[in-house]
Amino acid sequence: MNATSSTSIVANGLSSNGATPPTGQSECSFNDSHREPTNFAVVAQNGFSHPPYQMHNEEIVHHLYHAGFQTGNYADTILHVHQNTYRLHAIVLSRSPLLAHLMSTSPQSGAQRVIYVQLEHEPEVTQEGFAIALGYLYSSVSLSLIRPDNARGVLAAGCLLGGMDELCGYAYDACRQSINVETINEWLEFIDTIPSSPDGSLTPELSLTSVFGHFAQRLRDDVFHFLVVTLPNALEINSSESDPSQGQTGRDTLLRVFSLVPFDMFKSAVESRAFEIGSDQARFKFAKDVIEVRKRGIARGHGAEETVVLAFGGGHPGGSAVHVTRKIRKRPLWKVNS
Repeated sequence: MNATSSTSIVANGLSSNGATPPTGQSECSFNDSHREPTNFAVVAQNGFSHPPYQMHNEEIVHHLYHAGFQTGNYADTILHVHQNTYRLHAIVLSRSPLLAHLMSTSPQSGAQRVIYVQLEHEPEVTQEGFAIALGYLYSSVSLSLIRPDNARGVLAAGCLLGGMDELCGYAYDACRQSINVETINEWLEFIDTIPSSPDGSLTPELSLTSVFGHFAQRLRDDVFHFLVVTLPNALEINSSESDPSQGQTGRDTLLRVFSLVPFDMFKSAVESRAFEIGSDQARFKFAKDVIEVRKRGIARGHGAEETVVLAFGGGHPGGSAVHVTRKIRKRPLWKVNS
């Protein structure tokens, strides 16, 4: 096979395939317990450095990532995705079940095989996320490129390509840690796209329709926990007696956030005993205020009316005395005179 110059395609479709390791970082293994990079060259074990073949393995991985993935030398496979073109290598791409399937089923003509990854129906798979996932097929150095702002795109790409449990785990952790008061609106929009049954669990069809698979439920649970436990504690809702002004500010923030929560999650959160914002009367007043705001926003135009009731004598075991309901407004009937 002759060497193939990558000058005709700018660094394999993107600048360094959209995945350039941070300055000074080399390909390395990752410690599973702490998820920190470990350089084989400096770690000693039982008083001895690692055997030379491990350094040799690292050099091979470094060469594959730089010469193979970043520059596309000696490529035998052309991959088209989004508006980008990658010069890659079939033996490495075969680590992905999806790409292995595409290579084995796509008609070929010429010396190089050509495959197309269609992402029109996968909006969560971003260009950067896909590039990082592709790079992971060549080297674990791609894990160092995951950030809070690109983690969901990486997770989607990793789930789509398959065979990337470690990459998906890192990306999922970054997603979970990125849920905060500044990003919660974006996460609520994401959660609202995930179909669920009335009890809040995922519908059976989700595994077939969502690229995230079981991570969709985990992310949904993480957002719910943030709304019910983390956010009220961070806003010090229960500490309003010591600082009334701070308590009111925190309550206003909580009210604004809950006014954007999808109804099923809003109902489950308000009725959850883990949602500690004071007495049942305080919970009832909060839910009532949220519904008033929702009438002017998220609930408007849905043809439904949301209400909240306080059950005197306490609610069902394990739940609260506050219950939120929603009923569909009946359309007015018009009598037609003959």
